[in-house]
Amino acid sequence: MSLLILLLIILVLLSLSLRIAQEYQRAIVFRLGRFVGTRGPGLYFIIPFIERQQTIDIRTKTVDLEQQETITKDSVTIKVNAVLWFRVTNPADAIIKVADFNKAVYQLAVTALRNIIGQNQLDEVLRERAKINGALLQIVDAATEAWGVKIELVEIKDVEIPESMQRAMAREAEAIREKRARIIKAEAELEASLKLTQGAIEMEKSPLALELRRMQMLSEIGIDNNTTTVILLPSEFSNAAKSFTQMVNQGGNKPSL
Repeated sequence: MSLLILLLIILVLLSLSLRIAQEYQRAIVFRLGRFVGTRGPGLYFIIPFIERQQTIDIRTKTVDLEQQETITKDSVTIKVNAVLWFRVTNPADAIIKVADFNKAVYQLAVTALRNIIGQNQLDEVLRERAKINGALLQIVDAATEAWGVKIELVEIKDVEIPESMQRAMAREAEAIREKRARIIKAEAELEASLKLTQGAIEMEKSPLALELRRMQMLSEIGIDNNTTTVILLPSEFSNAAKSFTQMVNQGGNKPSL
């Protein structure tokens, strides 16, 4: 009878001392209130009534940072939310050095998000998200390192801009596009005028080229089957008129015809 009772006591003690941790879990063991080590994964034992354990998950966790209303460096009120990925790298520090590491990481990330948005202008927040994400990651990771927590990634998910600011940005973008179109058109006209000037100079050097161009114009006009009447003067007339104009401008005598 006593042997049976002894066996029963041993079975109870074994059931109280036997523990199993999953591959993604670690057990922080305290003996009479003092940290004695980390156990797991797999099968391990603790001393009943003397040791106690606290299991912690070391897998990567995803946390949605709630939408924050903050002011940018150029005094624009926007709403921003983000996503945070982190995991525990040192289970003992995550339990011993901070009361609730999940809440601590969340609050730190939210505060850092508001601060870094306030240090950037609206254009930078919209166009340089990768840069802001990297800066936010460094700030939060440096602060959580002492807690045994590794920040793997921080991403700004959405930026909500006031409707009045959206209209102003749309007008600005339209003005920029119109300016660019006008510049392109002016550059094209300048290039065309330079080419025409260069062609005129070359034709002036060669009367035969000018006559060929005249014939080409006639053929192009005839393609459309229109009723336009074209009178072409020989190039000698234009040359004589040019010589006459030059002589008049220089105060010379009028040539006899």
